[in-house]
Amino acid sequence: MKNDHLKIVISGGGTGGHIFPAIAIADTMKKHYPDAEILFVGAQGRMEMERVPKAGYPIEGLWISGFTKDASALILPFKIVSSLFKARSILKKFNPDVVIGVGGFASGPTLKAASWLGIPTVIQEQNSYPGKTNRNVGKNASAICTAYEQMEQWFPAGRIHLTGNPLRKGITNIDIERSVAAEHFGLDPEKPTALVVGGSQGALGINIGISAGLDKFSDSGMQLIWQTGKNYKQRADEEVKKLGLSNKVKPVVFIDHMEYAYCLADIVISRAGAISISELSIVGKPVIFVPLPTAAEDHQTKNAMRLVNANAALIVENKNAEKELVDQMMQLANDKNRRATLMENIKHFAQPDAAEKIA
Repeated sequence: MKNDHLKIVISGGGTGGHIFPAIAIADTMKKHYPDAEILFVGAQGRMEMERVPKAGYPIEGLWISGFTKDASALILPFKIVSSLFKARSILKKFNPDVVIGVGGFASGPTLKAASWLGIPTVIQEQNSYPGKTNRNVGKNASAICTAYEQMEQWFPAGRIHLTGNPLRKGITNIDIERSVAAEHFGLDPEKPTALVVGGSQGALGINIGISAGLDKFSDSGMQLIWQTGKNYKQRADEEVKKLGLSNKVKPVVFIDHMEYAYCLADIVISRAGAISISELSIVGKPVIFVPLPTAAEDHQTKNAMRLVNANAALIVENKNAEKELVDQMMQLANDKNRRATLMENIKHFAQPDAAEKIA
């Protein structure tokens, strides 16, 4: 292998929480090795098949999905076998120097095939509680890059590297005027602003919670940037229009430029995915987490509680969002000292150079 001809495969995806770190790793590797060849391997029909080419990288798709309890579970064994053989074929043809797994459906078959072929593998584990795929393939990985300490119970201690989670461009060093960010969303830079993000596809529990308390924005001085996801956008638009809040509440399907949203936000309501936590730690915002209760091994609650126990964030359970979420938001907006404490403490979890460490 020569550094100027480095060949890398990056595999995984399914959600922005896997895709954005993968692209950040690729961008950093290209910075160090401009002539490196990088190939992504994702799952057919998942968002990486669109997002990765937009970032300028080629991608191959595997016929793979997660386990379900409906009739489609019957064909999962066939998908696994098919994906293993296709991943092996891709790797033999591309002949990479290293395979990096970032989690998601495609990561398991690709790293398994790499192990069979004797190709070194690296795992980028984002959560405080690793999923079954990474726990399985981690036994044979050359290196495991983690965002949390005390991961020795799942991975070989000598191969663990505490790196943090790599983040998308623009987040680690936001240099935007608040007035510019406000203009981007059509809001007032002088008014306190809340940001609601439910992950790359929206979050039904959070959306319902916001809808339930939306009328409280009428009498408050607060504004709201509301990332609804595709399926909830129409309902959010109708509710905002009905209450006459179009000048104060801005529903959007997806926020392409999060740096503008983070710049303007005084409070953030978010799921507790690992990448969301990493970004919020970097930007140092007061946050209320609403963990996704159906996440594998309830890892989002475990992620959030690491910060809650350090007085670095607040938490509202998904089942209580409809009754409590907006009230908690308003209380936090009126408590300057509480916000200051949360902002200071969450910064201790920041790892701004994660992509460099992994590279």
